[in-house]
Amino acid sequence: MARQWDEEYRLLAARLSDSGISVDAVIARLKKQHIETPSWAYADAGTRFGTFQMAGAPRSVEEKFEDAAQVHKFTGVAPSVAVHIPWDVVPDWSKMAAYAKELGVSIGSVNPNVFQDRIYQYGSLGNTNAAARSQAVEHMKECVGIMRAANSKFLSLWFADGTNFPGQGDMRQRKQFFIEGLSEVYKELASDETMLIEYKPFEPAFYHTDIADWGMAFALAQRVGDRAKVLVDLGHHLPGSNIEHIVAFLLDEGRLGGFHFNNRKYADDDLTVGSVQPYELFLIYSELVAGENAGIANNVAYMIDQSHTLKNKIEEMIQSVVNLQSSYAKALIVDRAALAAAQAKNDVIVAEEAIKAAYDTDVSPLLWRARTELGIPGAENPLLAFRASGYGDQKAAERGFGGSKGVG
Repeated sequence: MARQWDEEYRLLAARLSDSGISVDAVIARLKKQHIETPSWAYADAGTRFGTFQMAGAPRSVEEKFEDAAQVHKFTGVAPSVAVHIPWDVVPDWSKMAAYAKELGVSIGSVNPNVFQDRIYQYGSLGNTNAAARSQAVEHMKECVGIMRAANSKFLSLWFADGTNFPGQGDMRQRKQFFIEGLSEVYKELASDETMLIEYKPFEPAFYHTDIADWGMAFALAQRVGDRAKVLVDLGHHLPGSNIEHIVAFLLDEGRLGGFHFNNRKYADDDLTVGSVQPYELFLIYSELVAGENAGIANNVAYMIDQSHTLKNKIEEMIQSVVNLQSSYAKALIVDRAALAAAQAKNDVIVAEEAIKAAYDTDVSPLLWRARTELGIPGAENPLLAFRASGYGDQKAAERGFGGSKGVG
């Protein structure tokens, strides 16, 4: 098997070299790829109709991290785990950070919850109730403290704020409330810490959402400070949105702070990354790689944000990470010189073919080589390697059914 992969890698490397692409450089960047996975994706989850229990679901924050460590073990590029407060609660976050390190991972972005408490029924930072706004601000400050204890650098903010009926709220006043609240939290951040502002067009607010699109998140970030950036969730766009254009624009403005990767068919479906629109994912990564090449995309926080009710949680996360590895690899082998030359001459056909040639390439040999150099077991197929490890069956026997819920 190793000889077969060696030969496939040799042939692909030779072809890419003929196009002026440094395969060694591609492998080096693949080995440095960093995809964060979310703690809540490993726990039991469901829909508004009910929560579905799975065998072996984690019963504690520690067990969520144990499962996340398996994803990193078999992919090599998922070394951090996002936490959601108060879905994830431990007595001592510095000790939790030490335990994560023992597992081979670390604590990533910290996500405050300002949408589940009764006081947030009519919003958090956008609420006319000053007590609700104050509670939201204090909770976010608390999460900054957790960041310090856990050595995290990203405060990731999503708000359910909005209204369901015309006349329910003063939209301009709510915007001002958001600027005030975000500014107060921003003052708590150190110079090497970043605030990520997420957006969503609808749900649970169906008349207007306070941060409904990337432009509103961008405007708020500009008002708050240089280290306030926009967080793009791939499921949070209306049908027909050109996400790669949004990515390019935000990169050029220096305001792309992070990603929540998932996939959708209709709305915010939380489907496995790359399962429905793989070409779109590749085009997004093509813009990200262009930004990396230009030195303007080197501090973007990449995270998966999805939670499934049907798939094994660890396996679907491995699927997602592998799909991201593949899209990144394809974006790295785009013949940028040929693309730029075609664009300069307005040669639409050649430009498109330069993009499609990379997308149509089977990059499995590159991924195999990168994982092999990282010392990953079962480098040719992480999903099958995980299944063969017996970890899932072992944890199902140990934990039984009914772990902690991923959504509260």
